[in-house]
Amino acid sequence: MEKSKVLIVGGTGYLGKRLVKSCLADGHDTYILQRPEIGVDIEKGAHLVTACLNDYQSLVDVVKLVDVVICAISGVHIRSHHILLHLKLVDAIKEARNIKVRIFFPFEFGTDPARMENAMEPGRVTFDDKMVVRKAIEEAGIPFTYVSANCFAGYFLGGLCQIGHIFPSTDSVVLLGDGNQKSIYVDEDDIATYTIKAINDPRTLNKTLYLRPPKNILSQREVVQIWEKLIGKELKKSTLSKEEFLAPMKVCRTSWLVSHNHVCYKGCLVNFEIGEEGEEASTLYPEVKYTTVEQYMKRYL
Repeated sequence: MEKSKVLIVGGTGYLGKRLVKSCLADGHDTYILQRPEIGVDIEKGAHLVTACLNDYQSLVDVVKLVDVVICAISGVHIRSHHILLHLKLVDAIKEARNIKVRIFFPFEFGTDPARMENAMEPGRVTFDDKMVVRKAIEEAGIPFTYVSANCFAGYFLGGLCQIGHIFPSTDSVVLLGDGNQKSIYVDEDDIATYTIKAINDPRTLNKTLYLRPPKNILSQREVVQIWEKLIGKELKKSTLSKEEFLAPMKVCRTSWLVSHNHVCYKGCLVNFEIGEEGEEASTLYPEVKYTTVEQYMKRYL
């Protein structure tokens, strides 16, 4: 397999550190962007390169070192200076690149912003901002691959798809609506594996890579049933109407999370077919033994 020089922006974060590990495991020459004011620990074998986010030329100089740029900066807080950083990074790639440079954006929460025109406020604004960045990438003529990772397993499965819950209860669960709308749950390590697999794959060039592991396309009820099977006990169930669920939208600090979790009511992650503009990861890379929801849930026993 062809090896690349890969720059990972946000390489010490929640998803970024997994991308670094996977990139090194695949034998790529891996660079991590470090802001000079922040000290970091990095994986053995990775190269630490320094650039100041407010120093455009330093970004250009770093991009000149690599063939691929992966941006793993949190999309949840993309507003304000974060969207400016993304746009600066796009400009730096446009200025510094040779024709090989390709950019990857494994967006936080993984929902394809191009399909979220009917998303609710205030979460809608994050999707709109991501589309601004996409437009800049495409207008600059930069080769790209967008990664739609759907629901991070660590954010959803531990709480049985309930907001504010970290560990699954052994007593009760609140179902969102009827609990039958399907979502897609992907282990964060698998997100990194699939992203790195796509680096030199011409099939993903200028497309969206959708992560849809077949065994992980499940409703909340099905997730709960898996947990019940593991613990050998049926949970007491109550339901939360859509109106009750949306009440926290009035509370600013939780409203973005509520609007993202709204997918559990709408089923919007699975209500479309992937067209010519996308590819499905588990189909492209059947050799990847992804983590199933059942396997993931065993860690809570």
